Amino acid sequence: MKKKNKLSHLLEPSLRLYFIALVCFTVASAFFNLYLGLAEAVVVLMLYCYFRRASNLRRREILKYIDNVTCNIDVATKDTMVNAPLPMVIFKPETDEVIWSNERFLQLTGEREHLFDTKLSAAVPDFNSRWLMEGKSQCPNEVRIGDRRFLVYGHLVRTDDRGRQSFLATTYWVDVTEFSSVKEEFYDSRPVVAILLLDNYEEILKGLSDNASSALLSEINARLDEWVAPAGGIFCRYSRDHYLFIFEERHLQAYQDGKYSVLDAVHAITSPNGIPATLSIGIGKDADSLQELFQFANLSIDMALSRGGDQAVVKNKFTFEFYGGRSKETEKRTKVKSRVMANALSELVSSASMVFVMGHKYPDLDCMGAAAGVISLCRKRGVPAHIIKESGRNPASVMADRLAALPEYRDVFLSAQDALIMADANALLVVVDTNRPEQVSAQEVLESCNKVAVIDHHRRAATYIANAALNFHEPYASSASELVTELLQYAMEPADMLRLEAEALLAGIVLDTKQFTMRTGGRTFEAAAYLRRAGADTGDVKKLFQNDLEGTIAKYGIIQNAKMYRNNIAVARVDHTVGRVTAAQAADELLNIAGIDASFVLFPDGERVIISARSMGDTNVQVVLEKLGGGGNAATAGAQVPGTLDQVTRNLIRSIDQYFEDE
Repeated sequence: MKKKNKLSHLLEPSLRLYFIALVCFTVASAFFNLYLGLAEAVVVLMLYCYFRRASNLRRREILKYIDNVTCNIDVATKDTMVNAPLPMVIFKPETDEVIWSNERFLQLTGEREHLFDTKLSAAVPDFNSRWLMEGKSQCPNEVRIGDRRFLVYGHLVRTDDRGRQSFLATTYWVDVTEFSSVKEEFYDSRPVVAILLLDNYEEILKGLSDNASSALLSEINARLDEWVAPAGGIFCRYSRDHYLFIFEERHLQAYQDGKYSVLDAVHAITSPNGIPATLSIGIGKDADSLQELFQFANLSIDMALSRGGDQAVVKNKFTFEFYGGRSKETEKRTKVKSRVMANALSELVSSASMVFVMGHKYPDLDCMGAAAGVISLCRKRGVPAHIIKESGRNPASVMADRLAALPEYRDVFLSAQDALIMADANALLVVVDTNRPEQVSAQEVLESCNKVAVIDHHRRAATYIANAALNFHEPYASSASELVTELLQYAMEPADMLRLEAEALLAGIVLDTKQFTMRTGGRTFEAAAYLRRAGADTGDVKKLFQNDLEGTIAKYGIIQNAKMYRNNIAVARVDHTVGRVTAAQAADELLNIAGIDASFVLFPDGERVIISARSMGDTNVQVVLEKLGGGGNAATAGAQVPGTLDQVTRNLIRSIDQYFEDE
């Protein structure tokens, strides 16, 4: 009532000041003329009585109006809540207890009585109220009640419950079942373009008669027809080893759940020569046009081939998804491609004003050897060249110091800041031993150079250096030094190379092949022979891999911490920082123990954990570490993972389990 009186008082006019002025004038008039003063006093008294009567009537009318409006609002509010066209429910978000709900919400949940003293999650198991406590006004996900779908809107109100502050949540449920059905049908019916490629077509048909070739291809086509049949899409062969498959997106999840079983089905087909057929699949989805879908599919098939083939890659607007790719890589590159790449690189170097060579962060001997090989080519072409050197000590520091002492290498090594100052619009950047922009030693230099060439042997990841003027990427090669040596064979004579440059290249090959025992092919030994003719001394190369006594003791200390997992995997974790070279050597040494097929060494380094992984070949460690943000190839991989040693170890074990579960 006090609030109503206050409101009415605010609404009525205040004439008190006016009456005070009239009384003053009346008193003043009485001093001059008593009768005139009395007459004025009578008039003022009559006006005051009239005002009081009118004011009381006005106050009663205002209070009556306020009561009427308040009552109507209360009735309207109650009526709106009870008979609202939307289902409503009020509950306590802390305890999920229902306070009130209208009849429409009761009908949705199938309750005949009120939901007092029940949990909202019991009536609607698909509902979670966390979004309300986070300050949001709309549930981020659709909520299912039976066969209906709802968007839920709501807000929180603070309440005082027996001296304690609590919350009440009011939610409104909007039925979007029909809209969701249309949206799902739209997404399900979108086209998906897939390119299927027999990536060893030449190998499986080599030396076969026409009848044998036809029979083999017919068997492969039968397996492909069987796999694509459930989708009811368009499937055709548009070149000798390429197939085009267009289908609706609703079938894509089934293929992913089946782990693209056609890869294994085709791999089971063996040619009379004993070579199993391998298939690569590139899929494009989530594009704005059919042309863009086909571009996505082409990018996916290129990515699959750059990772070794025999796998499926899916490309959408934002990233790549990988499936398969666990089989052993086989040598497939040809000398024709190496000769073409050598000519292309020579032309790029000759037309450049200067050349910068850069490897990955914390470079190793393979990275330094490949960089030295590119420098020798630039010197042959008469183009000034520089190696961007990373600050601090690293595994390549010894070789870098030896090269820097040569007269030909005076002022060759420089910092990234100096490179940025020197670079002009016609400068060429050659990136060796990595294809990922976030792993290069100076990303700002990569972004500032207009022309970039990439020479790498690691399997390509979702992020890679795009739009390179030259991309010599061969995941089948043992090392980047082997690839650079192949290019040099077509670009210069062995006598044009410095002896120390040849030893740097040979050291890179020795490092990545583990003394010519891992990932070696005929081309690896040809490259080593070329370097030997260029003057490389194998004894001096051997000395580069010698360890001091402290490093040897640390290496065997790591091996002592190794634990067996899944019978054939060694996991060694060290709770203190060790040298990366020491950790890598410990991972290599673990493979010399009988029964160990793969090894993982982990150690903390500041706020991250370094992982070195090695494999005899049956376990693809690159696939395992790729889930942790690492990279490499099937036999050698590494990762730098943020987090504690315990967290990273758990994630590694989970990734190993997932690898074997997906087989």
